[in-house]
This record gives sequence, structure tokens and C-alpha cells, in this order.
Amino acid sequence: MASEFDAHTAVQETAPGSFEADLRPGWTVGGGLNGGYLLAVLGNAVRAASPGKPDPLAVSAHYLSAATPGSANVSTRLVRGGGRVATLAAELSQGGVPRVTVLATYGDLAAQPDDVRTTAEPPDLPALEDCPRSVPPPEFLAAVPLLERFDLRLDPSCVGWVFGQPSGRGLLQGWLRLADGREPDPIMLLNVVDAFPPVTFDLGRPGWAPTVELTAHIRAVPAPGWLRVKVTTSNVAGGMFEEDCDVWDSADRLVAQSRQLAMLPR
Repeated sequence: MASEFDAHTAVQETAPGSFEADLRPGWTVGGGLNGGYLLAVLGNAVRAASPGKPDPLAVSAHYLSAATPGSANVSTRLVRGGGRVATLAAELSQGGVPRVTVLATYGDLAAQPDDVRTTAEPPDLPALEDCPRSVPPPEFLAAVPLLERFDLRLDPSCVGWVFGQPSGRGLLQGWLRLADGREPDPIMLLNVVDAFPPVTFDLGRPGWAPTVELTAHIRAVPAPGWLRVKVTTSNVAGGMFEEDCDVWDSADRLVAQSRQLAMLPR
């Protein structure tokens, strides 16, 4: 039986390079569908359009307007093929209105050299059992049903904002997996890099933070098991902030990195 994530991010080819998708309401955040969810839908379309190169390596997305649940179309165009990687452009639209435009480079992560030299360190997290599952109140879930799609265990040192006492560090970190236990893969990582609450919550600025642009680098096929996610910001200016995200798998491998520019919550 397919997982909820697979069913809700599936695309159907209608013509060469063109796809249809049924965007589901369970991935909504505030005024629109979550950007990471939309990136996974686009990721599946690009994967289908680039046979032999199944994995996202670098994906840059610009969010043009808020996507809503319902039918959507994805058009893809090969920009460069051949060699170890292929680059494709893609656009997700609804009723002729562009929602997200993407430039993506795809390849085969399993075929990459196995030499790894990482100076980055995984987040220093308490044990999983010491990070209680985040269960927001019903009125919050009504506005952010996305949170029900994941089993999110935030580091207790990062949840002061829940009690009106944000740390001001600009840091959120914790354990994460899909709620139905589906194991992570490269397409799921496109969603994970935008799955946490906006890091501005830790600055005392709660609320929906619309993404302007997001670039994700997928570095390896993740090992089965829980993911560890660290999200930070260091510059809030001009009504916007950057959000950096690192994702580590159960084998202590840095499997995804991202940076996005987002608007401050209203």
C-alpha cells in the first residue's frame, strides 16, 4: 500500500513533459500549500521527465503565488541532457496561474563516488525519547494541518516560543519522520527542508512566513530511520529573513542542505 506522501505527491503524465497533480489540503500552512510539499510534487514530475537520472541534486524554486488544494498542472522542459546530470525547468500552475517555477539538476545519487569529507557536525540533540512529540492544540492544527503529516520531536531547548519565551537564537532543531513511518528518500527530502515551523518563531515572530525562493541540495540517499533537522537564521532585514536547513540521516550522513528567503510573518 502506497504511503500518504507518495499518494499525495503523485503526478500523471498527460503528454510528453506535461503532468497533472491533485494537491491535497492536508499539506496546507496558513494561506497556502507548504512550499516543500509543492517542491516534492514538482520533484516527481522532473524525475519522470528525466529517465536514468532519478534523483534531485540541486533544485531552485521561486514561489510566484499561493497554491491551493485541487488540480494542478506541471510542465517540464529539458535544458541540458547527456553526461552524468540533466538540467530541467519546470512550472506548477493552477487554472493557468503560475504558482512555482523551478530549475533542477538531476542525476543518480547511487552512482556517485563514495568519498565523503564532511567538516559539518550533526545537531547536538537530546535522545529521541527526551524530545516529546509536538502536538499543537486543535485550533492551531486547523490552520496548519501540515503538522499532522509528520512526527516532529523538537529539542526542548527550542520550544520556549510555545510559552511566550522565545530564545532569540534563531534556532530550531529536532527529530523528524513522516507520521506513517515511510522511510526517507531524495524526493521526501525536498519536503523535509521546508517542514519545520518558521525559524522566526524562535525570534518571537510566529505566523505564516511565505517563501520567496528556496534552493535545496540533496547530497545522498538517506539511510532508513529518523532524520535530524537543524534550522537557523542570522539576518532579518527588509521584512525578510534567510532560513538555512541541514538534514542528517540515521547513519550520521549530511543528506540535504537548503537555504530559503522568506517574508517575515505578518
